[in-house]
Amino acid sequence: MIRFALSPLSGWKRIWRVLAVILTVWGTVPACAQEASVVEAPAGSVRGVQSGETRVFRGIPYAQPPVGELRWRAPQPLPRWSGIRDATQFGAACVQPALPAGFEIQGPISEDCLFLNIWVPPNAQDVPVMVWIHGGSLVNGTGRDTLYDGTHFADEGVIVVSINYRLGALGYLSHPDLSAEAEDNISGNYGLLDQIQALRWVQNNIAAFGGDPGNVTIAGESAGGLSVVCLMAAPSARGLFDRAIAQSAYMITLPELRNSKFSDLPAAEAIGEWLLGQFGAADIQDLRSRSAETISEGAIQAGYFPLPTIDAHTLPDQLVDVFDRGEQAPVPVLAGFNEGEIRSLPILLPPAPANAAKYKEEIAARYGDRADEFLVHYPEDSISESMLATTRDAMYGWAAERLAVKQTALGAEAFLYFFDHGYPAADDGGYHAFHASEIPFVFGTMDLTPPLWPVIPETQQEQRLSDAMLSYWASFVRDGVPRAVGEPDWPPYGESRTYLAFEDRPLVRSEPPNRYELHEAVICRRRAQGGVSWNWNVGVISPPLPPPAPVCR
Repeated sequence: MIRFALSPLSGWKRIWRVLAVILTVWGTVPACAQEASVVEAPAGSVRGVQSGETRVFRGIPYAQPPVGELRWRAPQPLPRWSGIRDATQFGAACVQPALPAGFEIQGPISEDCLFLNIWVPPNAQDVPVMVWIHGGSLVNGTGRDTLYDGTHFADEGVIVVSINYRLGALGYLSHPDLSAEAEDNISGNYGLLDQIQALRWVQNNIAAFGGDPGNVTIAGESAGGLSVVCLMAAPSARGLFDRAIAQSAYMITLPELRNSKFSDLPAAEAIGEWLLGQFGAADIQDLRSRSAETISEGAIQAGYFPLPTIDAHTLPDQLVDVFDRGEQAPVPVLAGFNEGEIRSLPILLPPAPANAAKYKEEIAARYGDRADEFLVHYPEDSISESMLATTRDAMYGWAAERLAVKQTALGAEAFLYFFDHGYPAADDGGYHAFHASEIPFVFGTMDLTPPLWPVIPETQQEQRLSDAMLSYWASFVRDGVPRAVGEPDWPPYGESRTYLAFEDRPLVRSEPPNRYELHEAVICRRRAQGGVSWNWNVGVISPPLPPPAPVCR
């Protein structure tokens, strides 16, 4: 029997139960909305709603329902439907663990959940397209969250497509029996395959809505950002998008299908065998006979945490290795992270040492010849802030800049940002620039944040910042260069490590405050030595740093 040692990520189920960024959604069409004209697409005819000048099409299926024998199978294309499909209501969210009061998903939840939503500008013809992939740790979330309302992007001349994809054990479970059922003898990555199928649907159908299938940007935050990085590394996604936006992404160690190269990360199929044991299931058919809700909730309660799988097919290798070899999609990228990523995710932190002396002792023992440099950046006289910054920089900051470094090396322009904006309700609660706090500024949905979100004040300063971020993002989607009228030009990352700081206003800076060279060197040494994952094991819980390797600084 496998003893599955949970990584610090297993605590994310508690994060999403306590601090989940899951929003109240529209369950009905607003009273002011009117029926929109019918769109005749290759997939079938749909009728949406007219909301102001924006046409909105909700709940369009992009694949067959992944139920019954199609559970834990790659998404299957949906035959063209006959008649006119109603697209005035959002489709069901994918099955996911229950959330606490105040965070519940409003509206239906079902295993039949492979739907997408489209916001279309007036008189759209060959307009750029942004496909949004929601976050939620690959455990929770839905493309219908009000935070992701695409109306303001439509005002900028951009079509927004938001998608659902399978979550949790229903979206990422690997198992030898599932591999044996598949044509390629692999399993897992069903949620990622859903995203790829949605991109294929966009290629085949978006022109009917006025979109340009040759100008598609994938975008996502947190787990959506991880998904963007995976899509950049996935050969089967090549050619389905032209640019990428990764907000608070993480380029983490992923389980491999049958090998266990890491002492703290078993093989994906072994994790699946362990999970069946937790359910007391005789085989995969036994588990398949159980309800989706039972599997989703039970897997999280058992300690299962979903991750994409390195299967030599959908994901050919660890993300860092794919990017090191320059085998990722050679597309322009916009990437960044937030100052307070960990302020709302404190469960990602290890226990703090008892005092400054103990902190300094731990760092010296774990970082060896790099300890003095580490302590300069993360000093012992402010343990709390140093620990928040260490985890932020080693996880989100390192990944964001690494994307910029690797795309620049390919000759594709990269634009890096650092969101460092606070406002009274967030700052007073100790959540300055918290994880996901940039999203309502990007989408212009500051008035649509969920009930427990720190309220964004209705001031000219907040509106100007939101207008700037929305314009930068929309411009990047349009032509690969982020611009905003009346705001600074956003230079590419380049050799000077230039980035845009979003503070009270956008400011051009260089040398991002994430100590990239230190974390890259540490992770490089760990990778060279092998055997231990290179993410989250940082600061006072870092394994002893291996000696310098020839390829590492």
